[in-house]
Amino acid sequence: MIDIGDTLPDLTLATGGGGLVSLSDLKGKIVVLYFYPKDDTPGCTTEACAFRDNLPDFSGLDCVVLGVSRDDGASHDKFKQKFSLNFPLLSDADGRLCEAFGVWKERSMYGKTFMGVERSTFLIDADGVVRKAWRKVNVDGHVDAVLAEVKALKG
Repeated sequence: MIDIGDTLPDLTLATGGGGLVSLSDLKGKIVVLYFYPKDDTPGCTTEACAFRDNLPDFSGLDCVVLGVSRDDGASHDKFKQKFSLNFPLLSDADGRLCEAFGVWKERSMYGKTFMGVERSTFLIDADGVVRKAWRKVNVDGHVDAVLAEVKALKG
């Protein structure tokens, strides 16, 4: 499982609109990689909109924000359009990235257990090394905490 001190794996993932993002192409930039359970659900929408609203602050620090879920590109396209999201959403349809970061977990809701994405965020430095991990994220105030860590990393 990838954690603090580990290097970002070299995977290429689909984005909405038929695009591709290769994680190795992100070296030289700080990356916020956040995993979320499902497009257009309440907590995921709140989190995505908070990243959207703060994207100029992240971009000003030469930081790329990437959202990741198991949803497909068409779902991502609808989600991005509906909420004017201004950063890439990566489709981890086969779950390789979720598995690598250890965010594919057994979860429970209303007494039923199922496999799903545990809301988590990882801060990756310009050399591709994971510097901070937030697991079991509570959406409220999370983006502000991530932005503070990006600022600290930039020094």
